[in-house]
Amino acid sequence: MWQFRKILLPFSWLYGWVIRLRHLLYDKGFIKAKSYSIPIICIGNLSVGGTGKTPMTEYFINLLKTDFNIAVLSRGYKRKSKGFLLADQKTTVEMLGDEPFQYYTKFKGVHVAVDADRQHGIETLQKLCNPDCVILDDAFQHRKVVAGMNILLTTYNDLYVDDLLLPAGNLRDVVNRADNADVIVVTKCPEKLSKEDKDLVTKRIGLCQHQKIYFSKIVYSTLIYSERERHSLAFLKGKTFTLVTGIANPQPLTSYLESLGLVFEHIDYPDHHHFSEKEIGILKERSLILTTEKDYVRLKGRVDNLFFLPIHNEFLFEEGGDFDHEVLNYIKKA
Repeated sequence: MWQFRKILLPFSWLYGWVIRLRHLLYDKGFIKAKSYSIPIICIGNLSVGGTGKTPMTEYFINLLKTDFNIAVLSRGYKRKSKGFLLADQKTTVEMLGDEPFQYYTKFKGVHVAVDADRQHGIETLQKLCNPDCVILDDAFQHRKVVAGMNILLTTYNDLYVDDLLLPAGNLRDVVNRADNADVIVVTKCPEKLSKEDKDLVTKRIGLCQHQKIYFSKIVYSTLIYSERERHSLAFLKGKTFTLVTGIANPQPLTSYLESLGLVFEHIDYPDHHHFSEKEIGILKERSLILTTEKDYVRLKGRVDNLFFLPIHNEFLFEEGGDFDHEVLNYIKKA
């Protein structure tokens, strides 16, 4: 696969020149970016997906929702609607997109909106909701908005410094854009990451003077959930079940389930996949299905015997308190 993608390097160079020209136009002021009086937190990455933006966004929601009136603004990737949309009881997952719909159904009292035009989205949220803070989900590439705090995510086993631009690699932006991040979070780290390995990754990334780095891991719930039931993961032992995923990188999940001694069939769909009626018909033939929380919001009500396994983000080296303090301090000072 790598040998094939090397053939695409000239296209990556061309793509890189286009991206650098765009950044230059913003940096020189030929294209205007806009700042806002309220705190704007941008969570994003340089690659095409799979860095853990959803659990990180949920981490921020949990951190802020009790003390602040917060709004989450996303593009709403692959949604079947246009323009600005603020989620309400009539909103469907097709209208909003899977990740924003997950936030809306999971966190009551949090404003969730989608808009490809982030400036328009923020200004409309200010009029409708008057939030204390706006979380921009997956907006590191969107230069039209100047965020007060930029959080850049990169996975432990696929650091952006080791990757190439599309199509030869998986980067959708140039590596030096990482210099604009205030905080870099290395996600999906091993359970027992050593201090030595942490220091090696930090050196490999090469922080700017103003930046801080944190390391986090994905934690899987000990329970699985359906619309009306919940069970321990042990419920799946000895059972014939099907794992259905429509995420960027299902490998950590499959490895985790296999480590528990579970045996399953895995049906892997592309990220943000819209399930056709034919595919739903195939899934209905399965006696028991386990899926991710993001896929669950797209399959709920269409497939029987459907369970999902929640995940959450957790910081390593007991640095979660420092991270929380940094975020809260930014909001209070903004």
